[in-house]
Amino acid sequence: MSTPTPTLLVFDSGVGGISVADEIRRALPHCRLFYVADNAIFPYGTQEESVLVNRLLELLPHLEQYAHPDIIVIACNTASTVVLEPLRAQTRTPIIGVVPAIKPAAQLTSSGTIALLATPGTVKRQYVQRLIEEFAPHCQVIKVGSAELVHQAENKLRGLPVDEELIARELAPLLTGQTPPDTVVLGCTHFPLLSEEIRRALPAGIRLIDSGDAIARRARFLLQDWHPPVTSRPTTLNDNEFLFTADTEPARQMAKRLHLHGFDKVRLIANGITELAQKNSAT
Repeated sequence: MSTPTPTLLVFDSGVGGISVADEIRRALPHCRLFYVADNAIFPYGTQEESVLVNRLLELLPHLEQYAHPDIIVIACNTASTVVLEPLRAQTRTPIIGVVPAIKPAAQLTSSGTIALLATPGTVKRQYVQRLIEEFAPHCQVIKVGSAELVHQAENKLRGLPVDEELIARELAPLLTGQTPPDTVVLGCTHFPLLSEEIRRALPAGIRLIDSGDAIARRARFLLQDWHPPVTSRPTTLNDNEFLFTADTEPARQMAKRLHLHGFDKVRLIANGITELAQKNSAT
């Protein structure tokens, strides 16, 4: 790969994919990150599959034209389970999807009981059931869907209080079986942002596992032929850009704190896809 700094486009309905972006930044400190929070239809986990497919097929070409990414990361389990194939058919840019870490959880468990904690949409997908049948047929898998945890993660990033009692109630179904899980898969990219709160709500010794590190390793593999010049330095806050597809008060609150995750350039697009298309045509 040539010497210009590679750009990775990280995409999610909200800010949950920051947990993935953080891992990528650690693994590839010389790369530029362009993050898109499609908050205009947040959260993806409550959307119909047809809505997600049509939305991403329409939005991603505009984002590619704007950011010129070398790699696209769909940092959302729900979107990854329904839209990766049509997206890959639409672009030549490599696309990395996020899938629940069922396989490593099944390999790590000692008790034979694991849990999948994800959004309601993800736990119902046939794709997830196929993962369980392929990689965890020997395990008891407890599936719990929660949209509330997504909102709590967003609140945390906005600097608002997190309701730990609510988190405990959302996690309670994980512990109702005869054999509690010893490994919990965080099947939504928002959930690692609540790792500390989730650990406090669960009995000691339960392992949490997510896909962030695996995504970062995959991105590093795809860029293995690129080597930063000797004079290159790690990217700075000004190199990375964050874009919201809707100008909302929660987005404005989060924009003030995104420098904590490596983003100093933040844009809020009031008219979503229409405005982005206009900006592309003007450049």
